[in-house]
Amino acid sequence: MTQTILHFVFTPSGAGGLVQAIKKAGRDDKVIASFDDMSFGPINPPDASLRAKWVENELGRADWSSVAEDSGRLWEEGRFPNGRIVAWLTRRSAKEYAGFLDWLWRLGDQPCSLIDLTDVMIACRPEDGPPRQRLAISLGMLSPDRICEDKLWDLAEPLQATARDRYLDLWRQLRSENAPLRVLHGDRLVSAPISFFDSLLMSFVTENWQRAARVVGRSLVSGMDDSLVAIDDILLRARVNALVECGRLEIRGQSDGDIFSSEVRLAAAVS
Repeated sequence: MTQTILHFVFTPSGAGGLVQAIKKAGRDDKVIASFDDMSFGPINPPDASLRAKWVENELGRADWSSVAEDSGRLWEEGRFPNGRIVAWLTRRSAKEYAGFLDWLWRLGDQPCSLIDLTDVMIACRPEDGPPRQRLAISLGMLSPDRICEDKLWDLAEPLQATARDRYLDLWRQLRSENAPLRVLHGDRLVSAPISFFDSLLMSFVTENWQRAARVVGRSLVSGMDDSLVAIDDILLRARVNALVECGRLEIRGQSDGDIFSSEVRLAAAVS
C-alpha cells in the first residue's frame, strides 16, 4: 500500500503554494496548515481560549478563537498512523519557526522528516539581468512553479534525535518564559515584550500627519530583507493603537477602530 505523505506547513500562504505545486507535479500528498501564529500570545498552558482572549485584549482581534481551534483540529486530523510526516521549517520566519516548535512538541515521539529551507538557495529570474541565486527564506514566499521545478519536497530528511531534542529544549524554555512575543535573534527564537517593535514604528513617525498604513507598511518592509521575515502586520497595527493610548502618538480620522483609515503623528510632548 502506498504511504500517504502529510506535509505540515506553518504559513497559510505557503500551504496554498505547496498545494498547487503538488497538483502540478501530479502527486497525491496531503497538506495540513496552521492558521495560528505562535510567535505572539501565551503558549503555556497550550489553551486556545486563553490565546484567543489575549489576542482580543492585546491585538483587538475578536475572531481568534476559531483560528486557534481550527489549527488544533487540523493537527489531530493529521495523525495518520501509516502516513509519512514531513514538516516545513524555516528559521528565518518567527511565525513559521514558532509554529514548527509548537507542532513538534505536540507530536510527541512520532517520527517525522524535515524540510529546512533556512539556508536553501533557489533560482531567481529577474525581469532585467541574468538569473541568480537567492535564499528561499520562507515557503510562503515561493511560487508553486518554483516549488515544483526545484522539487523542494525531495529535501526531506528524517529529523535526528539530537536536533529534535535541541528544538524541544528551545520550545520548553520559551514556554517557561511564556512571553508576549517570540522574535528572531540571529537564527534563534527568543522571548520579547509586547513593546519590542514600538521603537521601530516610532522611527517612521514624524511631526507631520501621515497615513497609519504607511507607518505600518514601512515598518514591515524594514523588518523583511533578503534573509528573514520578522514581523506580523496584525501586531504592528495593534501597537500603533497602543502608542496612541499611551500618549506617544496622536491620531485622527480613525473609524471603527481601524487604524488604516487614520493618520498619525508624534504627540506634542514627544516632538
